[in-house]
Amino acid sequence: MPNRLRIRTAALTATAVVLPSLMAGCAGSFADGELSSQKLIWKDCPAPSEAEGGGSAPAPLPSGRKWQCATMQAPLNWNNPNGGTIGIALIRAKASGPPDKRIGSLVFNFGGPGGSGVTALPAFAQDYETLRTRYDLVSFDPRGVGRSAGVKCEDDQQLDTYFQQDMTPETAAEQKTFVNNTRQFNQACRLNSGRVLPYVRTTDAARDMDLMRKVLGDSKLYYFGISYGTELGAVYAHLFPKNVGRAVLDAVVDPTEDPVQASLGQAKGFQLALDNYARDCVSKSTGCPVGRTPQDVENRIAKLLKDLDKKPLPGIFPRRLTQTAATNGIAQALYSKDFWAYLTDGLKQAYAGDGKLLMALSDAMNGRNENGQYSNLVPANIAINCADEKPRYTIADVKAKLPQFRAASPLFGDYLAWGLISCTNWPVAGAATHPDVSAPGAAPILVVGNTGDPATPYEGARRMVQALGAGVGVELTYKGQGHGSYDSRDKCVQNTVNNYLLNGKVPRAGIVCT
Repeated sequence: MPNRLRIRTAALTATAVVLPSLMAGCAGSFADGELSSQKLIWKDCPAPSEAEGGGSAPAPLPSGRKWQCATMQAPLNWNNPNGGTIGIALIRAKASGPPDKRIGSLVFNFGGPGGSGVTALPAFAQDYETLRTRYDLVSFDPRGVGRSAGVKCEDDQQLDTYFQQDMTPETAAEQKTFVNNTRQFNQACRLNSGRVLPYVRTTDAARDMDLMRKVLGDSKLYYFGISYGTELGAVYAHLFPKNVGRAVLDAVVDPTEDPVQASLGQAKGFQLALDNYARDCVSKSTGCPVGRTPQDVENRIAKLLKDLDKKPLPGIFPRRLTQTAATNGIAQALYSKDFWAYLTDGLKQAYAGDGKLLMALSDAMNGRNENGQYSNLVPANIAINCADEKPRYTIADVKAKLPQFRAASPLFGDYLAWGLISCTNWPVAGAATHPDVSAPGAAPILVVGNTGDPATPYEGARRMVQALGAGVGVELTYKGQGHGSYDSRDKCVQNTVNNYLLNGKVPRAGIVCT
């Protein structure tokens, strides 16, 4: 999950019961020593809350053992640890191997920011069964997410309207409306979640992870971060270099970029993924039903989006497929090669006047389930991004950058450029232009980059290695498609990662898996 992602990610299979109040889990004040020595009470996991996406309780593990959940108390304000706490929701699957072979807990963050780890870990657990032989698999809802004092902004009906708006405004009137809608959304966040908004920075979540390490009983943090989770893991390494155990960063956020550079990188990444999809489609022996040549595929998509700007198609009743929803749905399908067939079908249907499938893809990106309920993925994503990022942009800033964005991607450029407005008028100041991830003295961290990654372009992996510092980052390259590498099930990637996490074998730098 969903990165520092202007195009926000949510797995297609993610589950879409009551939203906890802001201070749910508050239990007065704790001294730091009391927090470190707290005992977690593990119980069978309930069904995910609405903020986590709803749905059913996680299915049992292959052994029949049930997933366990607990709540860890952490300071609301780490600069005033005695000033009140919030609950951090945790989930775990205990190690399947012999107890004397157990290494500890392997903590996962699947990205976003804003994705619920409590729902993501069971959804993807089959990919990590080998790692469970020696680790308890653990994930969590970071602060501001899901059950962990989840940020709430607008209600479901308001969010339906918000996501239907024109997010690539062309006229002065459209631009004014877009800025006003953004201001209204941000004000709703302040009214409904103002107390937590100053405390959802990545540095706060990293401090929560170090408390988690202590409470789980580990002398070192063993960690697997994906997408935004790579930034969280790298910030942890910066703050607590001596506490880093074995850590893997997969689908790597570039820590050297400001928001404009990051969004431009995504524009190029999604354009590359679209190019790869188009080439793959026309290469099939059965023919490509959405275009004769790669350029024809992309030209037809561009025409579809232009037409939708003037006349939306019927979507999932009563909503209509707008240009914004279609762009969002196309981006969702480009996150994984496994989703390309959905994109082809969605385009075929849209060309025939039916926008349901592209809208369903867009809903998955936005955290909306079939019942019309939204998880707090997008509010949390915006809250964490805006608390982290210092720059604030104006309409004039966006207009000045539009030529660069359009050159990077004719399809996604405008969409990503206007996304820079999301933190304008945010009620909390941003912390920095980009995160500090220098981690001298940390144990080796395996950094895995995918050359075809649309959301976290490959170049970010090399820059993360350099930013971590000499002797820390170890780069592994996967020449593949989609967001991330380990979940591609490529044997070279998985064997290298598994050998490092399970056996402590640090690979040589520069291995390339094809």
